[in-house]
Amino acid sequence: LFLSLTLFSLNRKKMNLKSERRGIHVDQSELLCKKGCGYYGNPAWQGFCSKCWREEYHKARQKQIQEDWELAERLQREEEEAYASSQSTQGAQSLTFSKFEEKKTNEKTRKVTTVKKFFTASSRTGAKKEIQEAKAPSPSINRQASIETDRVSKEFIEFLKTYHKPGQDIYKQCKLFLDTMNHKRDLSIEEQSECAQDFYQNVAEKLQTRWKVPPEKVEKAMDQIEKYIMTRQYKYVFCPETTDDEKKDLAVQKRIRALHWVTPQMLCVPVNEEIPEVSDMVVKAITDIIEMDSKRVPRDKLACITKCSKHIFNAIKITKNEPASADDFLPTLIYIVLKGNPPRLQSNIQYITRFCNPSRLMTGEDGYYFTNLCCAVAFIEKLDAQSLNLSQEDFDRFMTGQTSPKKQESDSFSPDVCLGVKQMYKNLDLLSQLNERQERIVNEAKKLEKDLIDWTDGITKEVQDIVEKYPLEIKPKSQALAAIDSENVENDKLPPPLQPQVYAG
Repeated sequence: LFLSLTLFSLNRKKMNLKSERRGIHVDQSELLCKKGCGYYGNPAWQGFCSKCWREEYHKARQKQIQEDWELAERLQREEEEAYASSQSTQGAQSLTFSKFEEKKTNEKTRKVTTVKKFFTASSRTGAKKEIQEAKAPSPSINRQASIETDRVSKEFIEFLKTYHKPGQDIYKQCKLFLDTMNHKRDLSIEEQSECAQDFYQNVAEKLQTRWKVPPEKVEKAMDQIEKYIMTRQYKYVFCPETTDDEKKDLAVQKRIRALHWVTPQMLCVPVNEEIPEVSDMVVKAITDIIEMDSKRVPRDKLACITKCSKHIFNAIKITKNEPASADDFLPTLIYIVLKGNPPRLQSNIQYITRFCNPSRLMTGEDGYYFTNLCCAVAFIEKLDAQSLNLSQEDFDRFMTGQTSPKKQESDSFSPDVCLGVKQMYKNLDLLSQLNERQERIVNEAKKLEKDLIDWTDGITKEVQDIVEKYPLEIKPKSQALAAIDSENVENDKLPPPLQPQVYAG
């Protein structure tokens, strides 16, 4: 019986813990590709990994192409049938129908050409290139980018010298890819991303099959190729004007600012920032996630995310004196993102998703940490009262800024905390109390005003009801009656007034 009660209590504790984290907990299976291939998925790829997403994308694209071709052929047949029927009924008007046939042929050619252009890569004209050059950044930015590009190019050439003959072929392939991308600036960012992913896959296959490069060298080569290519392409493909990346960045920033009141306790964050080492780890994690925006290469941005995540794991480990779990990591990562509010967060995520070497996002610690970051951003965008175990009324008041959660009491501070921090929290508590008192007074005043208005309206209605029920009638003034004992002067027929008599008995 004792053992049964113990197991029952443990199960209840686990259930309570799960209920407390119902808005934050993410099963590790949810991070994997929903097709079941074993690689990490990504919300930008609708839950698929890079490989499965490309397969689904190609299937959908081929289906769309087939449907468009069938539509074009059907339209062409309908036009031919309409033309044949009109020609048989009105054969006399040969001149008119010759013009119609010429017009029909031109229209048919134009439609087929339009369909072909829609599914083939196009190049920019000279006018478009001039417009693009006119929108180029300032000379100082171009000069800085040129210096960095030259440095990366020299490093890339020095690296390829160790590969001898394969290195020359790799350099030619990279130059050809860059020239191709320069002629495809008018393509959508998704199509440019598809070209980059195809290039990565083709070069990796050639390194392994044709040039017989060892696997460890293939990974290093792919990192250098990505660095060389994306350093040159960064200003064209990062947050382009043809996408809504900037709009999403502003929406996420605004959302994070509105959630400034969220505390670590609400997120069940197992981190104690009063410990100096833990506080330093939190600061380093925030610095790393903010520094991600300053990098130009997707691999370098991923490295910032990885460093941030490792600092988080260290902070949890120091706080709990035991290794951190996945359930501890995700809430802490959400807290770091809320506290740091990284610039252009959505643009950086989209840039990594589109142009990073897919092997890094599908496996390894970089892919795991990046997938968790995507989950953290998605959680922040959909965060509600239930996720934080709050009532809807409190959540709405916190979001609108009417009130804020109670801050840490000054008595609970450690002796090492400076007096300025203690005084700051005292002032915040005092302001919070004053705000609550003011809000209470305003509510009571509004209630009193409403009661007075209701009382006045009630009295007015009662008076009106009584007046309508008992209307006031004013009658004309009647003639006054004479007293019965007065002298009867005007009417002699009446007897004289009674005289008192004395009775003597």
